Amino acid sequence: MSPSWLDNLERSLEERLEQFLRSNPSQDQLLREQHLQDRQRDLHNRRGQQQLQARELRRQLLTLAEQVQAWTQRGEKARRAGALELAQRADQHVVALMQQGRELWEEFEALGLQFAELEEQLNSLKTQEKQSTSRRSLDEDWALFEAQQELEELRRSKGLS
Repeated sequence: MSPSWLDNLERSLEERLEQFLRSNPSQDQLLREQHLQDRQRDLHNRRGQQQLQARELRRQLLTLAEQVQAWTQRGEKARRAGALELAQRADQHVVALMQQGRELWEEFEALGLQFAELEEQLNSLKTQEKQSTSRRSLDEDWALFEAQQELEELRRSKGLS
């Protein structure tokens, strides 16, 4: 299948952008920095969402723990009163609540692993940003050094030094 005009246009625009960025390294650097900032912002937003989700899961687990405790006490009370069928139903309800708690706990653990992975990504981006900043500073320092060298050469050639 031959490429469509849209594919050709997209390829042409990508080539022009790459050519522009090769001939304008400072713009390429700015684009890379913007990409890093966008990625960091996205990761920070995701971290905030995960923290909210973790709080909600904690709240659900605590509520569930209270329910397990209450239904366990009710089952014991029913057993002491001789209402064995009611006690058995309460015990079954406790088992169901415990299963629900295990599922929530697994979700909570998975969220913790996702959070740790997200933190690693953020730390990696911070490292990249520091490297990018130090490279930019080195490039700027080198450009300044070259300009000073050229100025010194001009002064010597004009006999001003």
